[in-house]
Parts: sequence; C-alpha cells; structure tokens
Amino acid sequence: MSIHSKTRLLTHIVWSTYKRERLLPRLLRIELNNYLYDYAECHSMRLIKVYVNPDHVHLLIDMDPTQSVAGTIKLLKGASSRWLNRHEMQTSKFSWGRGYGAFSVSQSHVNRVICYIHNQEEHHRVKQFNEEFNDFMEKHQVDQANR
Repeated sequence: MSIHSKTRLLTHIVWSTYKRERLLPRLLRIELNNYLYDYAECHSMRLIKVYVNPDHVHLLIDMDPTQSVAGTIKLLKGASSRWLNRHEMQTSKFSWGRGYGAFSVSQSHVNRVICYIHNQEEHHRVKQFNEEFNDFMEKHQVDQANR
C-alpha cells in the first residue's frame, strides 16, 4: 500500500460586517449561506457548516493543507462581498470588517461546533457578537494584545 497525504484540519471561522453593523436581512442571509456553500464547492473547499447572522458569519471548514487560513478567508470574504454588492437586495456598498477569528476544532468536538453554528439565532437572543467573540478568544487562550 502506498502512502498518501491525508489531513483533517477542522477550523471554526468567524468574521463580521464592517463596523459590526446588522446589514444582512433574513432572505439575503439565506441566499448568502447558499452562495458560500456553492463557492466553496467550486473552489475545492470543504465547508461543513455555515450560518450567516445579520452582522457576522460562522463556518466550520475542513481546511485544505495547501491553502493558508488567511488565504481561504480572503477568498471567502472577497467573493461573498462581491456577490453581495452585485445583489439586488443590497441597497448600499457592502464590506466585511477587517480581520477574523479562526479556531482549531478537534474531531471529538465537531458535532458540538456544528450544533453551536446551527443554533446561532437562538444563541444571539441572549449574547451579542462582541461578547461571543471575546468568549472565543478566552476559551482558545488567544492573547488579544498580541494577535
């Protein structure tokens, strides 16, 4: 049997709208969600779960080892902002905010992360995005001053 490279690089990625404004209405969010899946599939990215909120996006991706985290996010954010700016439901120029959060996920936590992403609407009834993101930074022991 020959040896082939096999990877499982699960990453939970979060990014927000410019100034974290709640710019994405429900119907547009559903279409953007579908667009992200389609775009990823066409570019050999393995998206496992996506949820588009009014002011931010969560996704779980099995990263391609030939692509960097920053490169993958740049492609997804760039393509989706171009798509949003061409979309008839968008009334003003759209842009994502600078930066992102990317957090590794172990195989044993995949179902938990999928459920978390799936239940975003319910989750954000009690917690705002800023609080949620700060919780991620703390949970993953990311030093905010140095990153």
